[in-house]
Amino acid sequence: MRRLQRVLVLGALGSVAWLGVQACLSPDTLLCPAHNATHIAGSPCDLYGAAGTPCVAAFSTTRALYRAYTGALYQVTRNSDTTTANIGVLSDGFANAAAQDAFCANTTCTITTLFDQSPNRNDLTVAPPGSNARGAGPGGDDLPAIADSLPVTAGGHKVYGLSISAGMGYRNNAAVGAAKDGQPEGVYMLGSGIHVNDQCCFDFGNAERNNHNNGSGHMDAIRLGCDTSGSPFIALDLENGTYPPLPIPAGMPFLTAMGTNDGQQHYALYWGNAQAQCLVTTGSVPLPNKAYAPMHQEGAILLGIGGDNPNRSVGSFFEGAMTSGVPSKAAMVAVQTNIVSAGYTDDTHP
Repeated sequence: MRRLQRVLVLGALGSVAWLGVQACLSPDTLLCPAHNATHIAGSPCDLYGAAGTPCVAAFSTTRALYRAYTGALYQVTRNSDTTTANIGVLSDGFANAAAQDAFCANTTCTITTLFDQSPNRNDLTVAPPGSNARGAGPGGDDLPAIADSLPVTAGGHKVYGLSISAGMGYRNNAAVGAAKDGQPEGVYMLGSGIHVNDQCCFDFGNAERNNHNNGSGHMDAIRLGCDTSGSPFIALDLENGTYPPLPIPAGMPFLTAMGTNDGQQHYALYWGNAQAQCLVTTGSVPLPNKAYAPMHQEGAILLGIGGDNPNRSVGSFFEGAMTSGVPSKAAMVAVQTNIVSAGYTDDTHP
């Protein structure tokens, strides 16, 4: 095994310098912020934009992913009378969960729309059926997530994550701005390493526009899952293959998973404990084979399912974004540091 190398990021989005050999652990690279930074100004999409790789889609049920965003994060539908309410942000950018609690009192609500915070307005709604699976909803659509099933704390506030069970999923087949036909892109998702299974596929990212498997390279989505032994992993779902997959330590309730793809020759994976600081990365590695080089992305966006709607997975989603272009390592570290500063905790795993 090659030795683990440690990187010092000299500025939030600045250059990096190698500090040499640390331990004989793995071929991965450890990326850490300079001087044990605990906060970086801006929010994830501000940081990506400053690095020249702007967000083309950004979703969260817990907080604003742009510092200036003041719109709604998501929409809930009340089962008692099917009325809806948009859940916005407080003055500090975190979700106004009290508004949801008041609207949903004495009944059940579901999350029926995730609003895209980017200028593209690529909102996610409940996914339609695909060639791999039909949901249990009307017309075979997938089911929406229960709105109050994942309470956590972020920014010192009670907020709600999105808890996906089998049969649930979200999609936008008419999205604009996401990479197509070999264009470069990046993606990150804040999920959980303790709420996963070995079924396909808890994905977030780029997918086919027709809910079918259109062949290798037609997807480019980050995936969280576990193998049949229960060991968690992250991977990029590129359609007809998830690569590498990269094993991760068990027991992380808040897990940052990131991927980049130049669309032509190389991709990379990153992961980090969202309650810590550093990221581990594969570094740039060749795309698996000629079927993926170049890529053939179609630019739809999905969450919680695979490209042709395999919807048997489980997972937790708190925030995530897709970028135009491949973000730098320094930008990834800055985003991870910002996520850590948001202070995600829960009662079970503080």
